Amino acid sequence: MEGIAGVDEAGRGPLAGNVVAAAVILDPRQIPPGLNDSKKLSAARREALSEQIQQCALSFAIAEASVEEIDHLNILQASMLAMRRAVQGLSCLPSFVYVDGNRCPDWAYASRALVKGDSRILCIAAASILAKVYRDKSLLQLHEQYPQYGFAKHKGYPTPEHLQALQQYGVTAVHRRSYAPVRAIINEK
Repeated sequence: MEGIAGVDEAGRGPLAGNVVAAAVILDPRQIPPGLNDSKKLSAARREALSEQIQQCALSFAIAEASVEEIDHLNILQASMLAMRRAVQGLSCLPSFVYVDGNRCPDWAYASRALVKGDSRILCIAAASILAKVYRDKSLLQLHEQYPQYGFAKHKGYPTPEHLQALQQYGVTAVHRRSYAPVRAIINEK
């Protein structure tokens, strides 16, 4: 069995945490209604759709690239690595892969990158939802480890509160050292 996969990632911009990618092959007979770019949905709606996607999809996989991989490779290459891992994690080989963005990972799959694909192609929208829900949950776990940083609220993005916490408490093992605001604090100390 094969199908068309959609791939998207979440977490390229944050200063902390892994980058997450998801790949989804939807079942054309049971597509959850309301699929859209995850950023256009409320957190509650994303949660509900994430569960529906996981129940209805022909196949899905979620994969990550670590903070260390991000710092070693750069965020673009780490995102591509997470996407490759997600597609490799599918239980069936896709006949074609749609990727959200302007480039495809280096792989053997027939594929096409689409800017704003997550609001144009349902399987990419589904992948964007799975990746975002998964990454948000992982940031809630980081919040339990490092409550003073406020990860539950800003999900690692460079908000004024996060930058203030970095100044006050320093850089943790979950911060991306290759990102300029984090590097600046390391250099100050």
